[in-house]
Amino acid sequence: MSARGLQDLGTSLGELIAMGPEYHTRYFNPDEAHEYVPQVVSLLERNDLSFAVTLFQQVRTGPQQAFVWHLTTARLLAQGRSGQPLLVICFSTPIDPKSHITAKVQRLLDENTFLRQHSATFASLTTREREVLACLALGHTSQEIAVAFNISAQTADTHRRNIRQKLGATTNFDLGQYARAFDLI
Repeated sequence: MSARGLQDLGTSLGELIAMGPEYHTRYFNPDEAHEYVPQVVSLLERNDLSFAVTLFQQVRTGPQQAFVWHLTTARLLAQGRSGQPLLVICFSTPIDPKSHITAKVQRLLDENTFLRQHSATFASLTTREREVLACLALGHTSQEIAVAFNISAQTADTHRRNIRQKLGATTNFDLGQYARAFDLI
């Protein structure tokens, strides 16, 4: 770790090494590990000096500090005599919380979390219910849906009711959230 990184974390290289695995829970958001750890593992397994991973992660400078978004890039810098990864270089910089990119990143992360949490629920919809959901999210009425799919307005209402029940959706916003997250609109 660079002198600047050690200064930002308020520690020394010896203290970091002595922390062992505690280093990760102290400085990185454990709720996100499932997002970036596979990327880092892929970097090491790929063992390609020209390959890099870039990711967003939340970092804090100590246990009592708030997490701050960082943009991080990691690349294999050197291989040992056996050809295995020997040294990885990692560059990480905080993102200004007032920057427009921070809000966009947060929206993407929130959408990703929504996808993971609701994929099984969404999978319970039939193909037709997914088509109707897209129409509902765009504000179409039952009559418009009926015309679009050559079904009766009553059948469109039944689809609407079944979709809301399966998804546990109580508002049009809820329906729109599913439609956006699962690329229906």
